Amino acid sequence: MNAKSKVNILAIATVILWASAFPFSKVAMEHFSPNSLGCLRITAASIFLILLGIFSRLHLPRKKDIYKFFLSGALGFTLYMLTFNVGIRTLTSATSSIIMAMTPVMTAVGALFIYREKIPAIGWISIGIEFIGILVLTLWDGVLSINVGILWTLSTAILFCGYNLYQRKLLSQGYTPLEITIFSITAGAILFLPFLPNGIHEMSRAPLSHILVVIYLGVFPNAIAAFTWGKALLIAKKTSDVTNFMFVTPLLATIMGFVVLRESPSAGTIAGGIIILVGLRLFQKKQKEAVKKQSE
Repeated sequence: MNAKSKVNILAIATVILWASAFPFSKVAMEHFSPNSLGCLRITAASIFLILLGIFSRLHLPRKKDIYKFFLSGALGFTLYMLTFNVGIRTLTSATSSIIMAMTPVMTAVGALFIYREKIPAIGWISIGIEFIGILVLTLWDGVLSINVGILWTLSTAILFCGYNLYQRKLLSQGYTPLEITIFSITAGAILFLPFLPNGIHEMSRAPLSHILVVIYLGVFPNAIAAFTWGKALLIAKKTSDVTNFMFVTPLLATIMGFVVLRESPSAGTIAGGIIILVGLRLFQKKQKEAVKKQSE
């Protein structure tokens, strides 16, 4: 199997797992609070990844870098899970996944200010289109009916953007994607410890089916997806070869939301989602053209 095929398989597997997190998080919150769900999910992910790290004989992080992984863990896992769980309580899987699909563009904007990476004029037009899509999603039913869940999920996307940007710094310091994932998730789990007693209490009263959903969310969309995504980025010649697959996530999440929860996208979700996805696609296409010109 050639490298491109491996990248495609790994990326497809990742976005399928990520998409499943949207409806199954809503299922889990039928019996778990957002804080408890985040804590139990990250704890399950960290246990799985620590065992994987021991099996892989990974080296421990340098002492001077430990605080960096706590920052990474807070951005990509602790605060991420808290805002994600609160946000999705009042959103459909489709709406939440569309907002989260904006993360690559947010990351590009962040890279502009932090790493001085230029965004072409068409890129700014794309961002403007996406902003219009967000306004449509937020204000579809009237100016005074802003869904707070959208604001929470936008915060989640911003946090994940920060995690992506900080990953680049850690990669430049010699850490592998797997090491960054394991150390960050473990640090995120430690930051979640204050919520662990309540999480255990809620788990003792939850049906077995919902406990299994929590374990699934921790092991698959968190741990395994993080590993397959990092592996795909490591093998791929260009980052865009992997990130392009993120545009499939809203479609998959919408389908899974219908199958698992019988969710039907609202008119606002369809209209705003189409606008956002057009902007995302335009931005990603321009990014690919820029990378292609640089390689020629």
